[in-house]
Amino acid sequence: MSMLFFLGQVIGISLSGVMAPGPVTATTIVMGSRNRWAGAIIALGHGVVEFPLIVLIVVGLDTILKLPAVQIVIGLAGAVFLLMMASEILRSLYKPDRDSNGSVKGTPLFAGIALTAGNPYFLLWWATIGLGLATRAHQLGIWAFVVFAIVHWLCDLLWLTALSFASCKGSTLMGTKGLNIVLMICSGALRFFAIIFAYGAFAALIELR
Repeated sequence: MSMLFFLGQVIGISLSGVMAPGPVTATTIVMGSRNRWAGAIIALGHGVVEFPLIVLIVVGLDTILKLPAVQIVIGLAGAVFLLMMASEILRSLYKPDRDSNGSVKGTPLFAGIALTAGNPYFLLWWATIGLGLATRAHQLGIWAFVVFAIVHWLCDLLWLTALSFASCKGSTLMGTKGLNIVLMICSGALRFFAIIFAYGAFAALIELR
């Protein structure tokens, strides 16, 4: 398999993953409405977790990530964090002194780290699809593996940056009322994903019994 063909696969699969609606998308829209660079910073937080994870999965961490007990802990932790963010978004709608750095507590960097580490579906993606890509990259050589990791992360960076820029510009065009509606929708989306995470965790718990 040629390197260019492989990288084409990486870009296609990576973009299909990052562009799919999810907690990171909703959070980027919320934080991007106040800070146009929020998406880039969230991508940095995402990379803090993702780069070490790629290496660990290649050396065998995928087996651990597939354990039901691990999925339960990650799923419940992620659900709690998403509910906290959703609640903070709603509270921010009623604060007249809402600052310009974002409408949820914490920084975009922390959000990127927490949303990545607390997303069981992200971790399972790397334990399955991502493992296949990482293994192929490793077979092509160490530099191919490095390029693969960077290209995959750049897809996240470019998309999330574009999303936060669009959100920032859109918030200016929509005005306060329109922005509040978007924030309410994003809060509802985060609650929905929290329910999905918790449901998956409890389903895994029931299977263990």
